[in-house]
Amino acid sequence: MTSAFRNSPPPPITPDQDKEAPPPTLTGQPGAPAELTVIVVSYNTRELTLTCLRTLLAATHAARAHVVVFDNASSDGSAEAVAEAFPQVELIASPDNLGFARANNVVASAAHTDWLLLLNPDTEVHDGAIDALLAFSREHPQAGITGGRTVFPDGSLNIASCWMRITPWSAFCMATGLTAMFRGSAAFNPEGMGSWARDSVREVDIVVGCFLMIPRALWDKLGGFDLKYFMYGEEADLCLRARALGYRPAITPDAQIMHLVGAASGKRADKLRMVAKARATLIRDHWPRWQRPFGLAMMWLWAALRRAASGLRGGAAAEKWRSVWATRRDWLGGYTQ
Repeated sequence: MTSAFRNSPPPPITPDQDKEAPPPTLTGQPGAPAELTVIVVSYNTRELTLTCLRTLLAATHAARAHVVVFDNASSDGSAEAVAEAFPQVELIASPDNLGFARANNVVASAAHTDWLLLLNPDTEVHDGAIDALLAFSREHPQAGITGGRTVFPDGSLNIASCWMRITPWSAFCMATGLTAMFRGSAAFNPEGMGSWARDSVREVDIVVGCFLMIPRALWDKLGGFDLKYFMYGEEADLCLRARALGYRPAITPDAQIMHLVGAASGKRADKLRMVAKARATLIRDHWPRWQRPFGLAMMWLWAALRRAASGLRGGAAAEKWRSVWATRRDWLGGYTQ
């Protein structure tokens, strides 16, 4: 792993000259055209979304951003609350839940700005974070996709702003429990990059979609998110496709936000199944054909060992892993078109 960037220039991208002029800005310099479209996809997160927007508008000073909230048919009054509290924000109140990937694709396809920022509604933007990320992105065009540092509400590090790709070694470490036993080791926790505190500029394989910046031209070239990734894995696939074109996604610690998700959500059986299904799909899509059987076998072993161990202890853990194990045929099959 390297903290430096390659010196080679990024692949050329031809901007879409047919796009209309950018809409007026909501942050940054008043009256100037927007240079960045911030996309917030919400679903039953009314209070979190309102806080996200409040911090976003207050903490962004230089970046000229147009903010779009796409509400996925929330039943908690999210759309109405956003419309009332932030009339200056563009609101799309969808009558149907399109999901994370499709909603972002819809907004991005209509964007006129040179840059896109995907921002989760369960985040709070720290002062200057978006200004810093946009400046970093411009200074490092070879990155293509960029992100920042995420923390929990108490200020402690939330490592889930970026990851390295799944490899045969990382799959083996995860399956056998080496990753769980040695979280701080880059050798045994390669996807999490060991004990790296996300406190330095570093090239990574995957920037997580909670705080992800990308040139609109690159987004268009990649075709946005692959919609077969129904839940989880869509940003990993996007970043790996960008890397295949020669880009090197990167993280800067100068852009920091608070992100809630990641602490305990992985304990649920339904989330484990969905993450497993996404991982199986990434293995099928991004590994050489001859390596795929090994990767899927490691996923089978991952579930089998935990099912066996939890069965000895009983309780909620046993029930959770019983559910994951019972649905292994489905998640091992991955997502299909």
